[in-house]
Amino acid sequence: MSGTDAPERTFAALAPAQGRAFAGTWWGVAWLKALEDTALDGQQLKKGRRYARQGAVGAVSVLPGRITAVVRDPDSSRYRSDVLLQQLSDQEWDRFLGMAAESAGHIAALLDREMPPHLVEDAAAAGVDLLPGLGDLEPECSCDAWDHCPHTAALCYQVARLLDEDPFVLLLMRGRGERELLDELQRRSAGQAAGPESAGVCGEDREQGGVRADEAFAAVDTLPPLPSPPPVPDAPGQPPSLDTETGPAPGLDPGALEFLAADAARRAVLLLTEALAPDHEHRPPAVELTPQQDAVRLAAAATDARLTDRLAAGSGRERSELALAVRAWRCGGAAALSVLEERWTPGAEALTRARVQLDQAWEQGACPRFDLADNRWTVVGAGAQLRYGQDGRWWPYREESGRWTPAGPADPDPAAALAAVTDDE
Repeated sequence: MSGTDAPERTFAALAPAQGRAFAGTWWGVAWLKALEDTALDGQQLKKGRRYARQGAVGAVSVLPGRITAVVRDPDSSRYRSDVLLQQLSDQEWDRFLGMAAESAGHIAALLDREMPPHLVEDAAAAGVDLLPGLGDLEPECSCDAWDHCPHTAALCYQVARLLDEDPFVLLLMRGRGERELLDELQRRSAGQAAGPESAGVCGEDREQGGVRADEAFAAVDTLPPLPSPPPVPDAPGQPPSLDTETGPAPGLDPGALEFLAADAARRAVLLLTEALAPDHEHRPPAVELTPQQDAVRLAAAATDARLTDRLAAGSGRERSELALAVRAWRCGGAAALSVLEERWTPGAEALTRARVQLDQAWEQGACPRFDLADNRWTVVGAGAQLRYGQDGRWWPYREESGRWTPAGPADPDPAAALAAVTDDE
């Protein structure tokens, strides 16, 4: 067994595979052939294919020497299913990496997430069998079957779909993770490139190939244009489930990590959409949030009370204070949050302009009376308030349970902002 501590990877449950083959690549087909040659009962395989097509296989965890998933029976019973595959020894990995590093084609194929036949054949010639063969896929299932049952068969059929997309899944089962493999291949390739053959006569360095920097810069106008950017995804992807057989490290909350991963995916799609917008260059730069502001942004998207409590504690707020900040954020983001928390004194010109706008909105003598305190104008006897923001807009507030609460988006016209809290009274 390899002594390398390769990472675990977890893949979210795949959608039902109605009307399609489970393997499209030759190495995916080879994986299924190893399963079908190993199983003694063909009926169990047929049931497993049906289970997999129906989406009965949950999230799949891939570890060195093992794949694991929970598989659901038609009667909703659930079984923990594992399939074991022998890891390569350190000596086998050394031979494989040495062979792969000698061929630029092998490295390019791995970088493209492909496993061409010549790579597998060359590995076999070096004494390393990458793909499983007859009897190599060893089943274990909580249904207590001693051979491949429908649950382990369904797991293998789903893994064939994963292998189609990424052969590094197989290499991880064999004992090494993707990043470790690529780093080692790069190190070995660099070592070979700097070997004795790179030296010239009498130890002088041989002239290296390449282009001078000034020549490359002068040729910039002859280069083809960059390709068009890819389309923006319709929706952010779903992060993998972290509910695996390996327990979390002390102090690590898998639910919080899944929430942050989903938030990162949403923000990535938003940033990409904004970057590709036609008027992107003319938009003002995004405001950089403080940790306290970002905690409010996260809380506005959280649905788990445990996460909300952690965000409140991390931002130094009471739960009720965070709830109020979230209401402000939903009214207008960071600007609305600043208005909730800041007091400042506007200039005389801004106050005079606001007074004129308010007087023009009502008949003579009918304008509400205000109690002015800094940037906060409270309507006397009405439970309504206007707050003036640093951006020159007015924000409506309503008194609820003895505290001032954000009541809607801002408006440059104080009379329009005030209507948001007085028209429905």
